[in-house]
Amino acid sequence: MASTPPHETGAAFEEAVTEQFLGYRELLFSVVYNMLGSVADTEDALQEVWLAWSARHRRQEAGPVENARAYLVRVAVNQALARRADMSRRQETYVGPWLPEPLVMAEDNAAGATERIASLSIGVLVVLETLSPLERAVFVLHEVFGFGHPEIADILGRTPVAVRQLAARARRHVHARRPRHRVEPDVHAQVTERFAAAALGGDLQALLKVLAPDVTLWTDGGGKGPATSLRPVQGRDQVAALFMSVAATLPAEGLDIRYRRVAGDPCALVFSGDSPLAVVVVDLTPDGDRIAGIYSVTNPDKLTGIR
Repeated sequence: MASTPPHETGAAFEEAVTEQFLGYRELLFSVVYNMLGSVADTEDALQEVWLAWSARHRRQEAGPVENARAYLVRVAVNQALARRADMSRRQETYVGPWLPEPLVMAEDNAAGATERIASLSIGVLVVLETLSPLERAVFVLHEVFGFGHPEIADILGRTPVAVRQLAARARRHVHARRPRHRVEPDVHAQVTERFAAAALGGDLQALLKVLAPDVTLWTDGGGKGPATSLRPVQGRDQVAALFMSVAATLPAEGLDIRYRRVAGDPCALVFSGDSPLAVVVVDLTPDGDRIAGIYSVTNPDKLTGIR
């Protein structure tokens, strides 16, 4: 995509600058979201990217941007890195487990928004929270979006050797906690639906069948939404008992379960009337038969984008 000549002025110039930014916005959104795990912070960062981009074109002496994609990604990544310290401080005082904000795909857009669908699963994003900000940036840029080490070095202002070292550490860390295995999407969706029906329907035997013995449950209510535990719950019997107690308190009517996708993973959306109550995503065992992890987000601040 060619850059707009800096000497052009007027409405046509502004329109061309805007169109060029919008052409990369989905890519920028996904890069920043994978670094932050927060839609609101991502949108704020992209607003700063846009301001920097438009200001850059207003400065006549700055000259043209030779590689708009590289320029915009560099600004976006540095905006994300600048926000990590503030996010870490917020997470230190957060009530209960902090989970990434679910990036729910609209039902009529399941086949579109390619860059957003490339976003990492909640399970991987949770692991990325344990990386340093630079390690996370390198992992996201290289493993998710295929940027080469020299490109990343230019973006981060580091040497290619340093970037390779960061990439190797990040890869080892992530793969140690998230061994690579792929479950067919249809199987994942079927297990998600079986789990949701059993958990919300109070069917203990069906729930025990779908949970792995060492399953772990994370619930993020942020002190504002319903949360079953302020700490991760481990073990099939403990997790099943907790869901049985929740099912016993649910109203007989008014709840609705809908199935969408969070980034690339199937999820169950629990609605109370027209209001979203929870987003639930499950991780499966390597064989795809049972659930190894459950991520439940009920903090209303993280559900505002769901309709």
